[in-house]
Amino acid sequence: MTNTERLRKIISNSGLKYSYIAEKIGLTYQGFKNKIENKNLFNVEEVDKLCKLLNITDVYQKEEIFFAKQGDF
Repeated sequence: MTNTERLRKIISNSGLKYSYIAEKIGLTYQGFKNKIENKNLFNVEEVDKLCKLLNITDVYQKEEIFFAKQGDF
């Protein structure tokens, strides 16, 4: 599961809009929103593109955001 709160904070701090991010990682706005809200899961390619776009380089941070267990957040 995606740690929605953590990811939204990083996106907010980046100043990028959801629609821009969605386009850059190959998703529609709604598709991106669904993944942030854990209605669908990000695939590995999307996680990689998103991390590059948001400058998330720390492996542990990636794991905390994209591979969180439900009780972790």
